[in-house]
Amino acid sequence: MAEVLVYVDHVDGAVRKPTLELLTLARRLGEPVAVALGAGAGNTASALAEHGAVKVLTHDAPEYADYLVVPKVDALQAACAQVSPAAVLVPSSAEGKEIAARLAVRIGSGIITDAVDLEAGDEGPVATQSAFAASFTTTSRVSKGTPVITVKPNSAAVEAAPAAGAVEALNVSFSDKATGTKVTGRTPRESTGRPELTEAAIVVSGGRGVNGAENFAIIEALADSLGAAVGASRAAVDAGWYPHTNQVGQTGKSVSPQLYIASGISGAIQHRAGMQTSKTIVAINKDSEAPIFDLVDYGVVGDLFDVVPQLTEEVEARKG
Repeated sequence: MAEVLVYVDHVDGAVRKPTLELLTLARRLGEPVAVALGAGAGNTASALAEHGAVKVLTHDAPEYADYLVVPKVDALQAACAQVSPAAVLVPSSAEGKEIAARLAVRIGSGIITDAVDLEAGDEGPVATQSAFAASFTTTSRVSKGTPVITVKPNSAAVEAAPAAGAVEALNVSFSDKATGTKVTGRTPRESTGRPELTEAAIVVSGGRGVNGAENFAIIEALADSLGAAVGASRAAVDAGWYPHTNQVGQTGKSVSPQLYIASGISGAIQHRAGMQTSKTIVAINKDSEAPIFDLVDYGVVGDLFDVVPQLTEEVEARKG
């Protein structure tokens, strides 16, 4: 059976959820071979094996932490040479898409970004994508070289499938360009205790209708009751009510959770582009003509200041 390379997104050996989703998708295409790089790479093996990795190629070097993406591209190129995979799967983060694009150029292959599903085809993997702000769904495949595909978080349910997970050293020779851009400093992001926005199964977002930074507390309360991440529309971010890192939309982050709750968001195309692939969408807005209602699975016409606190109370009561 053909082998499929999966780039491992991890933090000091703790594997992030999008990688486990990729392993689930990779098993549809062949035998997953994980590529773990940097500090703690060797500690990823048990989690990767539990979710289907037949092999784990590891390599640690200071270049992965001290410089930007090129050392990782060098390593993936070496892995391609070592394995000759049927496809290379990478999480569809900002860094992941840059790594994938550079790798595709290096190995002379086609690339598909932001896939939301993958299936095996007679002529190679077939990827499903949402195009034109999710107005259309397309299926496509790479027609040249080894397909390099980035997959959006929450595109597949994580499924355990124990495999050998044999750890092998990856031989990497860094290119001259690997040290071209040096990381000069890092500032740890302040933890809120909530899930990462792009990885969360549930997202609760607030928009212009929240009417002030202080009122985002009711959005956060609902999110916390559901174990959700907090998002914001561009209008709320531009007004300074919530950090830009939480913006959902075309110029922010794209999310695809199981449940998306939009509160006080009109549904402008810019916002819809970042959340339309959510599995279930609920909107709360006092304007019954708001465009967001054309998109939703469930709509509540009402003042969010009345509806959201009641919803939070009901969630807490049912949890209790």
